[in-house]
Amino acid sequence: MDKAELATLERRATKLFSGRVEFLLSAPQLKFLPEPDVPEIAFCGRSNVGKSTLLNALTGRKAIARASVTPGRTQELNFFEVGDPTLFRLVDMPGYGFAKAPVKVVERWKNLVKTYLRGRAVLARTLVLVDSRHGPKEVDREMMTMLDEAAVGYRVVLTKADKIKASELEKVVAATEAEARKHVAAYPEIHVTSAEKGMGIGALRAAVLADAGV
Repeated sequence: MDKAELATLERRATKLFSGRVEFLLSAPQLKFLPEPDVPEIAFCGRSNVGKSTLLNALTGRKAIARASVTPGRTQELNFFEVGDPTLFRLVDMPGYGFAKAPVKVVERWKNLVKTYLRGRAVLARTLVLVDSRHGPKEVDREMMTMLDEAAVGYRVVLTKADKIKASELEKVVAATEAEARKHVAAYPEIHVTSAEKGMGIGALRAAVLADAGV
């Protein structure tokens, strides 16, 4: 895709996200999932990586997805509809790696996430969010490997890119690109974002639109 095509797609994406974006439901178990009738884009990442904040920035809303300073607060799959009529859904997934919750509860979240990722026919793409201040950690690699094994294509998105120096960010991007090359289901392009500064949000919106096929 050349620059002109990307710019056109970004404008379309911005217009679409400025329209109807609504919370649909929370699914604590697979039986509560919505009908698989439109494409879905899932957001996953370590607890407190900034999923809810990025979702809010992506959709241009202040609080469509609840952000929390307490890791592990998102305990369900949260579905948001985009478009009128609905063209696709965004799915906010429970954070992995750390959660202030009983072990049994954490295991239930893990099983819910794994089963959803491996078996959801309308899942068009997963976005794996990685904190720019740390780069990919072991739990991120485990998630990426799981997605590889499930043959689920994903994009790696660096969050909070405004929180570190440009020189350090370059190193993290290079290390993240190197890690992505080791994974068969990873998209080669790394998205560098800052929800606070708006960095990379337009390009990510365009990518979501392209992945959803709308």
